[in-house]
Amino acid sequence: MDLVLEGRAYVRGKLGRWSIGIEDGRIAQIARTIRGGERLDLGDMIILPGAIDPHVHFRDPGMTDKEDFSTGTLAAACGGVTTVLDMPNTLPPAVTASKLAEKKEAIARKAWVDYGLFAGCMAGADIEAMAPLAVGFKVFMGSSTGRLLVTEDLDLAKIAALVKRTGKVLSVHAEDEAMIEHGEERSPVDHLRNRPAAAEVAAIRRLSALDCRINVCHVSSADGLQALEGLPFTKEVTAHHMLLDRDSDIGAYGKVNPPLRTKEDRLALFQAFISGRIDMLGSDHAPHAIEDKEQEFDVAPSGVPGVETTVPMMLALMKKGTLPLEVLVSAMAERPAEVFGLNKGCLEVGRYADLMVIDPRATVPIKVNNLHSKCGWTPFEGWDAIFPHAVFVRGELVVEDGEPAGERAGRDVVAAERS
Repeated sequence: MDLVLEGRAYVRGKLGRWSIGIEDGRIAQIARTIRGGERLDLGDMIILPGAIDPHVHFRDPGMTDKEDFSTGTLAAACGGVTTVLDMPNTLPPAVTASKLAEKKEAIARKAWVDYGLFAGCMAGADIEAMAPLAVGFKVFMGSSTGRLLVTEDLDLAKIAALVKRTGKVLSVHAEDEAMIEHGEERSPVDHLRNRPAAAEVAAIRRLSALDCRINVCHVSSADGLQALEGLPFTKEVTAHHMLLDRDSDIGAYGKVNPPLRTKEDRLALFQAFISGRIDMLGSDHAPHAIEDKEQEFDVAPSGVPGVETTVPMMLALMKKGTLPLEVLVSAMAERPAEVFGLNKGCLEVGRYADLMVIDPRATVPIKVNNLHSKCGWTPFEGWDAIFPHAVFVRGELVVEDGEPAGERAGRDVVAAERS
């Protein structure tokens, strides 16, 4: 056995005292005691599966002044995230097999955690050619960063039919472009007026006619939740849509697509999440430089960072008794692994040994100076969080006490599953 971790661990749906044996990057044994190997006694700390963030924008290639795969994956690791799934709206966009291959080459030696790449879907895209390289596919029904936009039902239906043949998931930015206004904006209230919840509802209703595996990204409204009832789609929410709203006093730092909505929307999303009705917790980590966000609201770009703070904030809510541990583990690890076909997400023999170790007593306020994203800001300054004491990627220690430890261990999950 290469390494044995001893402590309280979340195994088969509950916490108990376990020894976890790791060999060749995988969990080889889970027992009350395990003989042999290097041992690490974690006392009363808790061993959880590493989180899988199904929605990040690491801006690499083309916008690396905002973030790159090195800083983004280090931020992920320090937030307990051991796998990230990166979106295609980079420069150039990852919308062909050759562009996906070039992106893989550009980021291959930068990653601290495992990663998968989404392929962007445009009208006429060669989806079959991209499938072997992609962890999933992405469609933007509403305009956001970049120019990946599909607005016609016929194009959506063709894309869905091709994606269905691959067996992979189509993740969708569900805002109907025809219902998005482009009036002048001076605040999050104006941004919400231009991008109403009705646009989310209309997009979801159009998606209901499609026949493939669909994940609705960053659901942002109570009406959107209601429109999804009874549909066979998976649902993803973000911390910023559950914890912030249009009245949060953060100006353009809170400008994001879909927009921050009303307090009622925020509370409806949060209640759905803590009651286990949401499949996946995603950060939609979309950083911009401070000077970009300090522009006038109307021209400031949309997007907020969150890959390092999302899980730690949820762990703090778990500590307070607001969020059940089993709900958090399901949404941050188990369900993303199931949805995207990854051999990760739970503490089980044969799974990759992606783990985080937390001290539930170690609640601290978020401080931007302690974070690792290149963008250098957070909308959650001062919020309570529990950051991991240690993070392992396939059995390799990559973070200890909030700082990098060891070597960069990240690799492409699609290539790994084929090997």
